[in-house]
Amino acid sequence: MATVKVKFRPSTVKDRPGSIVIIVTHHRIVRQITTGYKVFTHEWDGKHSKPVLPDNNERTAIVQSITRKLRSDMERLSAIMERFENRCHNYSSDDVVEEFRRTGKGNTLFIFMENVIERLRQLNHSGTAKNYSAALGSFKRFRNDEDISMEAIDHILMEDYQAYLASTGVVPNSISFYMRILRAVYNRAVEQELTKDRNPFRTVFTGTEKTLKRAISIGDIKRIKDLDLSLKPGLELARDLFLFLFFCRGMSFIDAAFLKKTDIQNGILTYRRHKTGQVLHIKIIKPIKELIDRYSSNDSSYLLPIVTRPNCEERKQYETALRRTNNSLKLIADMIKLPIPLTTYVSRHAWATIAKSKNVPVNVISDALGHDSIATTQIYLASIDASVIDRVNELIIKDL
Repeated sequence: MATVKVKFRPSTVKDRPGSIVIIVTHHRIVRQITTGYKVFTHEWDGKHSKPVLPDNNERTAIVQSITRKLRSDMERLSAIMERFENRCHNYSSDDVVEEFRRTGKGNTLFIFMENVIERLRQLNHSGTAKNYSAALGSFKRFRNDEDISMEAIDHILMEDYQAYLASTGVVPNSISFYMRILRAVYNRAVEQELTKDRNPFRTVFTGTEKTLKRAISIGDIKRIKDLDLSLKPGLELARDLFLFLFFCRGMSFIDAAFLKKTDIQNGILTYRRHKTGQVLHIKIIKPIKELIDRYSSNDSSYLLPIVTRPNCEERKQYETALRRTNNSLKLIADMIKLPIPLTTYVSRHAWATIAKSKNVPVNVISDALGHDSIATTQIYLASIDASVIDRVNELIIKDL
């Protein structure tokens, strides 16, 4: 196996820092990696080949940063050589150096995560990209904008980040949200062999904590449906969009926003979930048809008046409509004195809860909602016939 040593090259100019280099040797062939890290002679421990903290406090942070980066470089080289040894013994010191330089490009969390975010935007996963950007922004604040190599990410760092989030008042579910995103990014780096998997998230919270119940009863749905909002068109539209989502088995607002008229064929609405890509089929029953007939416009290819200007910042139109709808739903909740805030998401939670109260099998509910995450649907593997789901939907809605 190749050997790696760290050397210090003093500067030939007086009072100037020297350079730290890494020497890679394999089959007696020696290659040098110039790190770009510079320390003064008195900041180098020649016996142990590592930097030492100076008495000068102004240099302490710099030397500490160099020490961390150097440790990360050595870990990355060790992982590279281990991979070469496992795959084939016929490799050279040049191969090690070349791989070290290749994986060094973008092999920091900030750069790698920014590339992932850009890729998500290219795939039109705008919502996911925003979530990833929020997580990255949070982690950057924790790090005071100091980037970190993938090799330096370990469970201690993640525990420190968790403690930081908690100290700033972030609730457990939000902590889990950030951690799960960072874990997904880290796993991508592992898959691309940019780092060895150290399982850094094993000791931090990545689950979900029970929160205030967001479901409402069928009686609440009926009170919302029976409200006379004819003199308040903004509230009426928000109420009807909420009902449409409920009638369509708790459809997500983003999926409803981009429904096209052509998605309806032979009385069946077919759409692909933005979140998971799963294709769902919904029978157009009477309450759904009444809302479509009321709001469908001949001037638009879209089914509902959410995206009203096709091909013109449609994502922004959706986000604006979502905020406007949720604000209106809060007013509606006050009107009927609901004990919880009313949002478009409540329709989804309510549909599932009401279905469960009617003894509908959980796997049918899962399939109806289009869950596709292992974390939420690993026990719901059965493939349910669409007609069964449609009968369940009619069973729920007939009580209105």
